[in-house]
Amino acid sequence: MAIVVANTANVIDAEKNRLAVVPIVAHKKNRIQVSNTKKPLFFYLNLAKKYIKEHNDVELSALGMAIPTVVTIAEILKSNGLATEKKVATSTVGSKDDAKGRLIQKPKIEIVLEKTEKDAQKYEKDTQKDAEKDEKETDKDDKETTVATEPKEAETTVATEPKEAADKE
Repeated sequence: MAIVVANTANVIDAEKNRLAVVPIVAHKKNRIQVSNTKKPLFFYLNLAKKYIKEHNDVELSALGMAIPTVVTIAEILKSNGLATEKKVATSTVGSKDDAKGRLIQKPKIEIVLEKTEKDAQKYEKDTQKDAEKDEKETDKDDKETTVATEPKEAETTVATEPKEAADKE
């Protein structure tokens, strides 16, 4: 049994208890660990789009049966022109089987996608269009409010004139 030790202070405890001590790796802000049982595919797809916009790249990873989900997400992002493939890595990871209590090997995939230049330019254009659209809608709402109040005043004036004429007679 191989013992992986984070620092020398843990060597004695690891050897005594026959435990594998693994250094704690900080979670990357742009990493998505995909599961095919916890969330639907489109949840991960939208999250990947968000990470690409915020961090300019995203790292998708999955174990076992979730691998096709990661590949599908990567292919959707690539086919829509939102990302390009930067790195693909496969490996096997040992994990303990709860039912049988033995060590089993699971396949693992990691796909790193980066933002395309085309997407960056499109995102800037979309942001400008949204801002212009908001300005037009605000102006349109102001005009509609003015137009809507003018006919009501005219109707009120028309309705009061016949009453005055009736009072004079």
